[in-house]
Amino acid sequence: MRMYDVIAKKRDGHELSSEEIYGFIEGYVDGSIPDYQASALLMAIFFNGMNEREILDLTTAMMKSGDQVDLSPIEGIKVDKHSTGGVGDKTSLIVAPIVAACGVKVAKMSGRGLGHTGGTVDKLESIPGFRTDLNEEEFFDVVRKTGISVIGQSGNLTPADKKLYALRDVTATVESIPLIASSIMSKKLAAGSDCIVLDVKTGSGAFMKTVESSVKLAETMVKLGENAGRRTCALITDMDVPLGKNIGNSLEVIEAVDTLKGKGPEDLTHEALYLAANMLELAGKGDEDTCMKLAQSVIDDLSALNCLKQMVKAQHGDVSVIEDTDNFIKAKYSFEVKADRAGYIAHMDTEGCGISSMMLGAGRETLDSKIDMAAGIIIEKKTGDRVEKGDVLATLYADDEKLFDKAEQKYKESIIMSDETVKRNPLLYAKVSRDGIKYF
Repeated sequence: MRMYDVIAKKRDGHELSSEEIYGFIEGYVDGSIPDYQASALLMAIFFNGMNEREILDLTTAMMKSGDQVDLSPIEGIKVDKHSTGGVGDKTSLIVAPIVAACGVKVAKMSGRGLGHTGGTVDKLESIPGFRTDLNEEEFFDVVRKTGISVIGQSGNLTPADKKLYALRDVTATVESIPLIASSIMSKKLAAGSDCIVLDVKTGSGAFMKTVESSVKLAETMVKLGENAGRRTCALITDMDVPLGKNIGNSLEVIEAVDTLKGKGPEDLTHEALYLAANMLELAGKGDEDTCMKLAQSVIDDLSALNCLKQMVKAQHGDVSVIEDTDNFIKAKYSFEVKADRAGYIAHMDTEGCGISSMMLGAGRETLDSKIDMAAGIIIEKKTGDRVEKGDVLATLYADDEKLFDKAEQKYKESIIMSDETVKRNPLLYAKVSRDGIKYF
């Protein structure tokens, strides 16, 4: 196989064979195919796309490029959940304990945040002592004992995806559904769970900006999961407004704990319950309505919160910060962002809100950036809310007062005011499963 011929074939809009796709992935991982040829093929895929069989081959080849986790030593059905990324999206910290408390195992590998989106691993590491670097034996043992474990991704899990993602990031080929879907699903399939619920975000703070593009991505990923023998569904959820009130690592853990106590924000609570119910439904715990009631019951009796405590303790974290979130280390300084005029919040550039939080130290601009775990934002007013001049829109937190000026400016630039009342977007747009698309 000549790589030149493969590039030319896709450039001209033709279908690549399984042999060509597997050969490309193998050659790129072992270094025999250079970056410049891989870049050329990525651009050809970006413009000409791939059919369903090609995407499945690409996903499978990437999945097989490194380690694959065999979860069979853990008894019972294992279910996973993945979000395409957003601002204030701490749902994994809530849904995983809920599902575990309902008797379904959650053995989850999560990633770190980059740019304006947060990562579950970073949030958990804001808990003093919490280990996300468990080896396989430790990982399995925690799941057996507590029903839940969340760790960082293995160093050799889908190495093809790591190399290709880095290349896509610098060659303007990120926004391609075949490449996005294969990137996400290769990792999810390699992680070994029996069932997968995908939370596909849409809006200003999401990767996919429209419901139409989000549904298309969801359909592609659901087909990949089902074709690989894993029960899979996807929910299209709103990210045109930050989820919940808190943005930032320890701040988001605090809000997740509040939600597990039944005291969380309405939007975050509802979305977490719906995600958990769909995870339970795929795992065979009943229909959606039954599973919603089951998920609510383990919040009401605090057994979901207890599951989170057990996992934190098993992974060497300080449980005292979960028992009393005032024990988290606080940022040295706070600053109130106040409204310059009266009116209604018509729109929030959610990505801009996330960037403002990152400017305070809560996120990383590069993979090597150091995170301030206590930094972030607590939002007081959101889209649709009435605001008077001087009202607090949000409170910023950081260990360096000099960071507030630029972060405040970015946050204010992300808020559009109106004299007219504004209708809020729905929280849930659609569900995509093997049975088709259901719009809400």
